This record gives sequence, structure tokens and C-alpha cells, in this order.
Amino acid sequence: MTARTTGRGPTAPRGLRARPRRRPVAAALAVAAALGLGACAAPLPEPAPDAVPAVPPPVLTVAQSDDVLSAVGTVLAAGDEALDPSGLKARLSGPALAIRTSEYARAAATNGERPPVTIPLTAQTTIVPDTAAWPRTQMVVTEQPDDLQAPLLLVLEQRSPREPYRLWGWARLGPSVQMPATAEPEIGSEPVAPDDDSLLLTPTEAVAQYADVLTNGDASEHAGTFPEDFFRSALTAARDQTASSLQEVATVAETVAPVDGEVTALRTADGGAIVVGELSTVTTITLSQGSITLSDPFDVALAGRDSVSSNLVRTWTDVVALYVPPSGGDEQVQVLAAEHARTAVTGE
Repeated sequence: MTARTTGRGPTAPRGLRARPRRRPVAAALAVAAALGLGACAAPLPEPAPDAVPAVPPPVLTVAQSDDVLSAVGTVLAAGDEALDPSGLKARLSGPALAIRTSEYARAAATNGERPPVTIPLTAQTTIVPDTAAWPRTQMVVTEQPDDLQAPLLLVLEQRSPREPYRLWGWARLGPSVQMPATAEPEIGSEPVAPDDDSLLLTPTEAVAQYADVLTNGDASEHAGTFPEDFFRSALTAARDQTASSLQEVATVAETVAPVDGEVTALRTADGGAIVVGELSTVTTITLSQGSITLSDPFDVALAGRDSVSSNLVRTWTDVVALYVPPSGGDEQVQVLAAEHARTAVTGE
């Protein structure tokens, strides 16, 4: 999420007759006079290049960003209507493509009772990059959806000059979360490299350390960098509920890990950054006795079976957005938004 006028000179009138040649001396005098006049005349104006602006413009205007969102919306509408992911690659990539494809399977397995997530495509805030390099990332905070859920943070990526912007991922803003201030779209926000050390943590470190906190909770050595947040609480509660319901027949283990190379960041007004990364959560249910019947039709659809006698593995695709403050302060890393979607199930 970044009048000309034309005219033609006069034409020569038609119907003119050639004049008779004058004597060579007269012609020479005429040429000399013409050269003398030319030497005294002012030089013709030459075109000059436009002045280089002090601050280069961003790579996208707000109007162009709106056009990108409209194009994404067209592709999503077609896929949502048919629950067919075959056309999604035109405007979706990364975790967005994986999650939407899985949501179509869920909707089909539940006869439409669990439809795809509503993705508003009207921008409340647009954060565009200021860069001359690729890949390029823009972020958009949407208006609140019609279902009154929280607004979404959309991440759109252009991999190369000849490719369109695609929706790379989305994450739902946490309750009462205030997005950090960023540069106006007319100026653009600086992209932040994954290994940028001007922050409390580099973007790569921030995503990796948060994944460790999600796995190990307060036992993580990085727990002090991240205060309690809505996503961590929800993930822990779901894990505990699953373990409690299966405690007599199975053990439950869950790990969260960053996906290599899937981190992007844009600078905030205070020198920090909005960092967005992809995580993979794997929940392993190991049976100690007997077998279990899969009661969720979505599990059945993904696993291709309705019961397991050894173990059940659920894989979730997660998108997390963090505010990482600049180095040198005493602020903690704040979780801004998150999405957690089941995208694979296997069983034995």
C-alpha cells in the first residue's frame, strides 16, 4: 500500500512559385548578411531537465496503492465465490496464499459454515516504501470489517520490477493496539533490512526470539523482552485446552519456529520499525493408548482420514507483526497483530 499540451508548427502555404535565380554576387551578399544577423541573434532556448527533488518521492502514491488493493480484491472475490484457489497466485503469495487455500478447504469441508476470513480492502492507513530496490513492501491498515472484527494489517510485496504487488500476508490487530506513527505516504517509509542493528533487536532476531517465547513461555530466555500479549495468551490457552481434553489418551507438544527469509520491516517515525514475519506452529498429539476419531471435518479433509491410532500433527501458518523500538532505550518489543491458521494435518 504510492496536463500536457501538444501543438504543431505552421506549415508552408501552398501554391508558391520558385523565384528566378539571382546573380552569384547578390546571392553571396545575402548569405553574408544572414550570417551576420545570426551572429548577433540570441541563442535558441534549450530544454533543461527537471530539478531533482531534495527528497525522492515514494515508489507508490495512495491512488496507486488503492489500485493494488482493488486488483487483489478482484482476484479474491473470484476465488471466494468458487472456493477455488487456482487463480489466487495472480495476486497472493507467501502465507496469504497458503492460508486462503486452506480456508477454501475448510469452507468446503464444513458446507460453508466456516467461510474464509473477511479481508477488507479499504485503507485506513497506508504505509508505502521509499526505496529504489526490490523486493518492495507496502503495509495497509484496513477499515474495520463488516463482521466487527478488528482491522487487519495487510502486507503487500512486489518481488521484481515486472511483477505486480501481491498480498503476502495479513494479521488481525490486537485489542486496543495503537499502530506506531510512520512517515506520510507522500514521503514514504524507509525499508529496514533483516539484519539492521539500529533497533533493539534486528528484525530477524525479533521474530526468532518471539517464536521462542511462544514455544517456552516464561521459561524462554527472551521472555523479558516481550510483555504478555493477546496472541501468546490465545495460543497458550488453546494448547492447554487440547492437552487437558486428551490427557488420558495422549500427550501434546507444540513448537513455534520462524520461517527462514520471511521477514520484512518498515521504519517508524521514532527510528524503530514495524516488523512482520511468518511463523510455523506444529502441534503434535502422540497417543499413549487406543485411537481417536477426528471430530473436526476440517481435520478429516486435510488429513485424508477420520481416525488415528499413533499420532496427529497439525501445522499452523502464522503471521505476526511487531513494533521493535530503536536501540538505546528501555522499551520492550510490542506485538501489534497476528494471524493463526491451520494449513496442514497428518495422522498415522
